[in-house]
Amino acid sequence: MIVRPRPTFLQLFFIMRGSVVPRILPQILGFALYSAIILAAARRFQLDFSVFNITPFGLVGVTLSIYLSFRNNAAYDRWWEARKLWGALVFEMRNLARATTSLIPNQTEQRALLMEALAFCHFLRGQLRKIDSTKDARAFIDAEADKAAAFSNPADEMVRRMGRRANAQRLAGDVDTIGFRILDERLASVAAIQAGCERIAGTPLPFAYTLLVHRTAYIVCLLLPIGLISTTGWATPLFTALIAYTFFGLDALSEELEDPFGTEANDLALDSLCRVCEISVFEALGETPPKMIPAEKFYFS
Repeated sequence: MIVRPRPTFLQLFFIMRGSVVPRILPQILGFALYSAIILAAARRFQLDFSVFNITPFGLVGVTLSIYLSFRNNAAYDRWWEARKLWGALVFEMRNLARATTSLIPNQTEQRALLMEALAFCHFLRGQLRKIDSTKDARAFIDAEADKAAAFSNPADEMVRRMGRRANAQRLAGDVDTIGFRILDERLASVAAIQAGCERIAGTPLPFAYTLLVHRTAYIVCLLLPIGLISTTGWATPLFTALIAYTFFGLDALSEELEDPFGTEANDLALDSLCRVCEISVFEALGETPPKMIPAEKFYFS
């Protein structure tokens, strides 16, 4: 995730990190070159394109803009919902830490349950990003992380382990029924957050809609130079490149936001959010918390 001050007017044209320009540069240059070839051919062979009115292209462009706007809104809704879910996870980790240290008298069991909670956070991060986060979980539960990683859903296994540990405290008489119910409610909330994240990660935007937008954008940019030549002349490649930047830029941005759990510049900072959970848990245990992960050129991973 990019977190930086508002850039100045001149900086706007040179900032690349967090921008979609590097991804769509081939399309921009390709259509600029294509329109230059069309323009050169029209001048060389004295082709008359004045019969082609720009109005139909404008109507198609407006329609495409509406499609792109709808897709971007849907993608941003996914991104924002994912951020709210991870914000809720931080909230629930703090609640769980408070409840655990208040209700479980055995400090060893307190720490064991909360270390499993931190392992859950890292396993969930790994599952959402489709990476192996066993090493990160091992820092909290040692070799037990490898056993949890053998399950099809390691994060869910960690929730089950925390539930079994809390129930063992109830059976041992160290936690009463009301205290156990409080802990179980916290674990149920954590499991609900996991399910919400999995729903977003496992349900992309409909492919048919994405295909429609891609096809329309390419068709518009292919036909656009023919309609522009008679009005913009030698500036046709520039205007074609600008319109291609707008269409393909919005499309690329929506693709990036559609998967909010990835590692691209505009995706959520799951590493930093896991560290926030670590800080909250270690402070609840009265231990020295780790430092917050610093930004690398305004980028939080």
